[in-house]
Amino acid sequence: MSRQLGWDVIRYIGTSFLDTYQDFILEMSTAKLELPHTDAFVQLSLLDGGSFVADLSRMHAGQTGTFRMYNWAFYISHQGRHVLWDLGLDQDRSYYTPLQLSERGISARDIDTVLFSHAHFDHSRPISDVFPNARAYFGPGTRAACEPGHMKDANSQWDGRFFDPEDSTEDWDELQGHWKPFGSFEKALDYFGDGSFWVLDAPGHMAGNLAAAARLQCGEDLLDEKQEIAEFPGPGTECVSLHTDMATAKETMAKIRRLEKDVGVHTALAHDALWMKNGTDQVLMSLLDDKMKAAAKEKIPYDEIP
Repeated sequence: MSRQLGWDVIRYIGTSFLDTYQDFILEMSTAKLELPHTDAFVQLSLLDGGSFVADLSRMHAGQTGTFRMYNWAFYISHQGRHVLWDLGLDQDRSYYTPLQLSERGISARDIDTVLFSHAHFDHSRPISDVFPNARAYFGPGTRAACEPGHMKDANSQWDGRFFDPEDSTEDWDELQGHWKPFGSFEKALDYFGDGSFWVLDAPGHMAGNLAAAARLQCGEDLLDEKQEIAEFPGPGTECVSLHTDMATAKETMAKIRRLEKDVGVHTALAHDALWMKNGTDQVLMSLLDDKMKAAAKEKIPYDEIP
């Protein structure tokens, strides 16, 4: 595998609206994209965030049956910083993420930041008891969309331990800083300030939804999965989907695909395991430790728990 230091090694990590692609036409500029030059890069590895059995018709239009929905989280290290992107599910495996970190020589106390791609239960959960030195961050607009949470409103899907204005238990904030264009995205945050890791405003799935671009030290090939976004019957005669704004979600997907086409990014989706089953994208496979590489061959192809 060639070792490069260019933006062809960008990787997208973690947003659930990227679980599917829509093969559609969207008018966009035909000018070839350029990304900021930098020699900086991060270390990135994939973590197993649990899984559950889901209805395929809720994900991909025209398909039926069930499948195991995996939840991937990511560990990012850079110049003494230790950051998590999403955590996955919190069931009996609530301490599974710290265990995986310890296998990499990282203590839960070393984690200084947890970046949540969005507030859905399979991506975010309280961190104060597990990562005592970390602060959590959501995307701009999350607070307004999710307050007050389930402790004040029993019908709310949002975790009041984050979003209750009076009784929250978590130390968190919305990401702030100078947002500027990055490739096909209008708003992006240079998280470490050296161009190695960008947080992207990726609207459509829900308020505050984020994606990320990580520059790595080596890379080649790319992943491209195309599926139709599913809509299914909701209350009354209404059709609903897993995205609060379907049109905007499609636009965001088109931006991702344009980065794939113009810049050669490698895309790792929050719930997608196809690239693991195929095992051909060496850049994406480099995110896996030996245990996950074994699981990618022996368990994930059969929808088993890693």
